[in-house]
Amino acid sequence: MKFLTNSMYNQFFICLLISCSFSFVTFDSLDAQTPRFDELKSKFEAGKIFSADFRHQYNDAFTGEQTVTEGKIWIGKEKYRIEADNQVMVVDGDLSKVYNRTRNRLIISPYIEEEDDYAPSRMLQGVDESYSVSEKTGDRGDPLIILENEDPFAVFKRVEISLDSEGLPLEIEATDQAENRLVTQFRNGKFTDQENSIFEMDVSGSAEIIDLRHESQ
Repeated sequence: MKFLTNSMYNQFFICLLISCSFSFVTFDSLDAQTPRFDELKSKFEAGKIFSADFRHQYNDAFTGEQTVTEGKIWIGKEKYRIEADNQVMVVDGDLSKVYNRTRNRLIISPYIEEEDDYAPSRMLQGVDESYSVSEKTGDRGDPLIILENEDPFAVFKRVEISLDSEGLPLEIEATDQAENRLVTQFRNGKFTDQENSIFEMDVSGSAEIIDLRHESQ
């Protein structure tokens, strides 16, 4: 398994967190046109946590290379936790903490969303109104939320979010401006009430700690 750096995680979360990132977009006529989307938004706004097993596949349109990551994810309105490739990453809106169990190493860095186009918390706070949102029934009969953007500077030009009958995300497929395709599938997904312990980092007392907060000042 590859060691996932912060930048690789950020690219990964473009697609993985899109399910809730777009949940906080506001559109004047959203209630009347996209009830499934609005229901998804309300769960995050109410403080619910979405947790699931995931399989994420990144398909590079230029090289044809495919990168697959599997693990567990917890997503809140402003926080998230991911466990994959023997690593744990927790973001609380202020700090990013990545613990590599194999190397017994903890990296702490400031979480500055304004400096990162792929910052998950920026996505969670919403995108601009250049995205149009629509809903339809997918080929498998599942509810499908479609987000499209014709702006050539937008990260994605099209995102499809498949939901089950209870409104839980099943799959996210996104295509960026370079025709790269990202597909994230969720299994055993559920919404639960807020648990602060989910976003706490438990590391070995002998862990090497690399604190990058002072370097950014």
